[in-house]
Amino acid sequence: MLTEEQISFYRDNGYLVAEDVFGPEELAELNRVTDEFIEQSKQVGSSNEVFDVAPDHDAEVPRVRRVKDPHVRHPVYAAAMRNENLIAILEGLIGPGVRFDHSKLNIKPVSGGAAIEWHQDWAFYPHTNDDILAVGVLLEDCFEENGPLQVIPGSHKGPVYNHHSNGVFVGACDPDDLGAQTGQAVALTGHAGSCTFHHVRALHASSENRGARERRLLLFSYAAVDAWPIVDAYELDEFNSRILTGEPTWTPRQVELPVRIPLPRVEGSDSIFDDQAAVLGRSFET
Repeated sequence: MLTEEQISFYRDNGYLVAEDVFGPEELAELNRVTDEFIEQSKQVGSSNEVFDVAPDHDAEVPRVRRVKDPHVRHPVYAAAMRNENLIAILEGLIGPGVRFDHSKLNIKPVSGGAAIEWHQDWAFYPHTNDDILAVGVLLEDCFEENGPLQVIPGSHKGPVYNHHSNGVFVGACDPDDLGAQTGQAVALTGHAGSCTFHHVRALHASSENRGARERRLLLFSYAAVDAWPIVDAYELDEFNSRILTGEPTWTPRQVELPVRIPLPRVEGSDSIFDDQAAVLGRSFET
């Protein structure tokens, strides 16, 4: 699925966009199921174990920011996680052994909101090596006005920035720490069916949606089979059940890398939108 030039580009820049990974029928099913979840969210008054909703969410104007763990919520999302074209690309970038890690479906309503401040996924879940990436499946066309994912090229080779505020891990960097490099950010735009790929250490963010349609981004995280988590612990059988290609290993590959521990967490919260409230708006004006 990838050329050597594309693989080299990813290695150098920490991101990649691949077109036509998902076909029209797959996209239609994914959007149909997503419509069903948004309809279900009208029965929810606040965020819960399935939905992360904005404070002004209601049945008349549902404002779903995220469907949590969509791969366990519906088989259509689970099938997308195992898409053959996608797995072939992953084997070229982090293979030959690939392990699925987690999923989320981020939605930006048409009326603004749901901006994500600058951060590195590595700050949330450091591992023994950084052959880890996130895939964003564009369920609809996504252009500049829709608040696309933005990545700072080459930032995956730099430091791990402070994601704490007042001694608590909030999952966002202070923009002042990043300096002028945010001006080099590249927007990962594309047509429905395209996929974005960004390295676990790449600095990335997204602004509010100013377009005429929702921005739907189905996110899957994958890791090399020999990358083991430093902070989180898993039950071994479940951990190995997420291997998509390759064989289990009990000898993690260890690479000398900068690491920060994502603790303590914001008490009682599992929402990046709420956690980032202390810094939200400093990079992206409402």
